[in-house]
Amino acid sequence: MGSANGLVSAQGKQPLFSFGAISDVQYADIPDGRSFLGVPRYYRHSILVLQRAVRKWNDHQKLKFAINLGDLVDGFCPKDQSLHAVKKVVGEFENFNGLIYHMIGNHCLYNLPRTELLPLLKIPSYDGRAFYDFSPSPEYRFVVLDGYDISAIGWPQDHPNTLDALKFLREKNPNSDKNSPVGLMDLERRFLMFNGAVGKEQMEWLDGILQDATKLNQKVVVCCHLPLDPGASSKEALLWNYDEVMDVIHRYNCVKVCLAGHDHKGGHSIDSYGVHHRVFEAALECPPDTDAFGYIDVYDDRLSLVGTDRMKSTDMIFNP
Repeated sequence: MGSANGLVSAQGKQPLFSFGAISDVQYADIPDGRSFLGVPRYYRHSILVLQRAVRKWNDHQKLKFAINLGDLVDGFCPKDQSLHAVKKVVGEFENFNGLIYHMIGNHCLYNLPRTELLPLLKIPSYDGRAFYDFSPSPEYRFVVLDGYDISAIGWPQDHPNTLDALKFLREKNPNSDKNSPVGLMDLERRFLMFNGAVGKEQMEWLDGILQDATKLNQKVVVCCHLPLDPGASSKEALLWNYDEVMDVIHRYNCVKVCLAGHDHKGGHSIDSYGVHHRVFEAALECPPDTDAFGYIDVYDDRLSLVGTDRMKSTDMIFNP
């Protein structure tokens, strides 16, 4: 009986705080379509998923903030509607009675350049960069990475980050269509134009944040639109230099969980260092009257995702 009672008391504890989570709304005012793999996409329905998420988060009363893992508006959104569509989706998020933290995804960048997008998403930025951190409680630090730091999308065509990305893709992907993984083997299948990389400066910033969090005895949750572990994601969706980012993360014990979007089917893995990786199921792929969002209860020793419908609930218990 002892262990059963132990479980009840652990679950009976109040979380330190809780927050909402959703990813890949990819709204557009266009008829339903399919992904390149043939998975149905419900472009107009996805904003209804978001509305229901916000209503549910507001009913919860206790959510400290909500986090959007990227891709507000779809790349197929007609370009003359891009600004209106982004504002419309941001407006739905702003019906939430708390702070919203956004990060940029590839689809946002197909629609608007960083200079327009970042202010709309209230991403604290200098020089067009979109990485930042925040501490919702003394015990925890959240780090939001910019997975399109080195990228062929979102920067001006002559920007050094664009040129670096194009050079990288020329070396890594022989296909004329740089979004095609044809002929690329295994983990090389991530070298596609709709992905990107974390640059040197951001890498140094991340290292500094993790040093600081270690000193302050904080646990860290890393958020990035692009997944950071092959165990949680299809190979085609990974950050180009996920391995380098994880090398930095694994130097410290403070990072407990990495959250991501982009790979719409969702996934969960625990890497060889005991870090949890949770990729969220996409709002875009919810057939009418289904949902994919949730909230996360944060404890000393775990993050507990309470999912709605297509978003699976996941208990992420840390290594002791």
